[in-house]
Amino acid sequence: SESLSNAELLAIFLRTGVKSKSAIDLASEILEAFGGVRGLCTANTEDLQKTKGVGVAKIAQLKAALELSKRYLQENIRQKSIVESSKEVFDLLYQSMRDLDYELLKVILLNGQNQIIDVADAFRGSITSSSVYPREIVKLALKYSASALVFIHNHPSGISKPSEGDKQLTKKLIFACMTVGIKVHDHIIIGDNQYYSFADEGFIQLYEKEFERRLTE
Repeated sequence: SESLSNAELLAIFLRTGVKSKSAIDLASEILEAFGGVRGLCTANTEDLQKTKGVGVAKIAQLKAALELSKRYLQENIRQKSIVESSKEVFDLLYQSMRDLDYELLKVILLNGQNQIIDVADAFRGSITSSSVYPREIVKLALKYSASALVFIHNHPSGISKPSEGDKQLTKKLIFACMTVGIKVHDHIIIGDNQYYSFADEGFIQLYEKEFERRLTE
């Protein structure tokens, strides 16, 4: 299957073409209409319905194939035993998050050996320090008996540089988790083939020291 073109792979899911068009011809037209695989992955049902030759049955086939690929990526993450670096987290989640046209905050829940317990969607929408409630994150972590967390969210703009809001949110999440003895290993922002790691840039350690300093004041 690795030797097949994108159009040939898509044609397999379409199974049949339409009048005067083979399945491969139809697949080529669909990919061209949406600007390639990436555009197709983010297309909604309404967009697909506007494509000539794509009826209800073919839309269902396409949506099922795309959903299956997303579930495979998610399952692949859960089977990864230990999280060791920000690059590793980026590689695990980039494919499933890069094409989202909305912000999504995910949390990787880890046990004391940094083994993945689960990966959960924590918040969807405009991610700011006022829209995400740290207490809900803490409740989720306690539910899974997690010892540590890694946060990941995407920037639909494709630019991974953190905003001041991202920094404030990270600080609030760290403070909330440290209150109950849960370690935050990292907060990673995913952009277009790039990422930003709060841990790699020294902010996680900085916020931890600030929390400890406040306890002694």
